[in-house]
Amino acid sequence: MITNTEIKMMGVKVLTDALGEVNAEKFISLIMREPFDYTKWRRQLWDGRTVEDISQSAMELRKSAST
Repeated sequence: MITNTEIKMMGVKVLTDALGEVNAEKFISLIMREPFDYTKWRRQLWDGRTVEDISQSAMELRKSAST
């Protein structure tokens, strides 16, 4: 099992890789500044989308990232 510190470090790396340093910092500050209910957000994240839709989007994203 990985430690909380390792999870934080991995999360920051993922954000930085995906968004760049400036936008990763902006994302973190937005989350810290606003009241944020992660569980509620996750429940609403895929609202109205089927598993097939989500899978198709993931496959397209993976394909575009590898080309």
